[in-house]
Amino acid sequence: MEKHIYLDYNASTPIAHEVIDVMTPLLSDYFGNPSAIHWAGTPLKKLLNQAREQVADLLSCNPHEIIFTSGGSESNNFALKGIYFKQQNKGKHIITSKIEHPAILNPCKFLEGIGANITYVDVDQYGRVSPEEIEKAITKETILISIMHSNNEVGTLQPIKEIGKIAKRYGIPFHTDASQSVGKVPVNVEDLGVDLLTVAGHKLYAPKGIGALYIRDGLEIEPLIHGAGHEFAKRAGTESTILAVGLGKACELAQRNLANSQINELSDYFWLELKNILGDQVVLNGHPKLKLPNTLNVSFVHKSGQAILDSMPEIAASTGSACHSGHIDLSLVLKEMKVPEHIGMGTIRFSLGIYSTRAEIDYVLNKLQAIL
Repeated sequence: MEKHIYLDYNASTPIAHEVIDVMTPLLSDYFGNPSAIHWAGTPLKKLLNQAREQVADLLSCNPHEIIFTSGGSESNNFALKGIYFKQQNKGKHIITSKIEHPAILNPCKFLEGIGANITYVDVDQYGRVSPEEIEKAITKETILISIMHSNNEVGTLQPIKEIGKIAKRYGIPFHTDASQSVGKVPVNVEDLGVDLLTVAGHKLYAPKGIGALYIRDGLEIEPLIHGAGHEFAKRAGTESTILAVGLGKACELAQRNLANSQINELSDYFWLELKNILGDQVVLNGHPKLKLPNTLNVSFVHKSGQAILDSMPEIAASTGSACHSGHIDLSLVLKEMKVPEHIGMGTIRFSLGIYSTRAEIDYVLNKLQAIL
């Protein structure tokens, strides 16, 4: 059998075996509508409530503050558009960063097209925003601040707690896209000081098609999907109990695995061995310490990241640049971090997960040494 090594966990995770186990009975044994108050519906409602509690436990919030969505993109759209449409009588100004995921940047572009005023703050060479720059950008019209918890490409963690204090001081709702960080680092909404927080199921070993938006109790937000009174009248549509149960179980597993340092140790080993083998020919992108423990974004100097991956097709990872007619296009994140083209063109993001092994990392190291 051809060898396959998966090091693209930031793109998507496999569904955990324990998650599959709890979802399987719902394919046949449970089929009712969770809103129905009879024998076919009430067991589904109970499972849905349990899943909501599991998500809430991971984020340290109340279950009724968790709204199930179809994933990270919907949650981000819900946060941005929901606040804008509800609060636009108070102002139309939103603050975000230049390196947000397209699920933030593109809704912002949409809102700009209907009258919103968006400020995109810069980042430093590590991909980190400055809380001081966030505060400078605040005006009397500011109705929302949205800064990602961790960057999906380089893994840099943002100073969310510091920004949360600023937002609270000015009375401005604060949203963070925590799609990449939930399940990898502790995420406590009270500690972070956020009012809205995005969760994406397929980033933490749950299925695709399920996510959640934490909405702080008392915060007024316009629903993105109108209809009946599902999800506390905040998100219409009959809930997919099977997907919610999967997300709930994944959050329960994440709670247990947060104390496990295996992924962090494996990622550190990977980087140290790369440096030992290649020296100055390899560069780390993102913050060296304030980053996701599983994410290793590196550049092979004067090399093509895509060419390297093409030389080892059995290894799944992501590049940070693309070549079009001889011209190198760096990712938006690398551009905003001011990474030089001769470095950025050789970028590969290796993102590890709970099923990654030392043997796999050694295999990749040997392949890279042979290729380079």
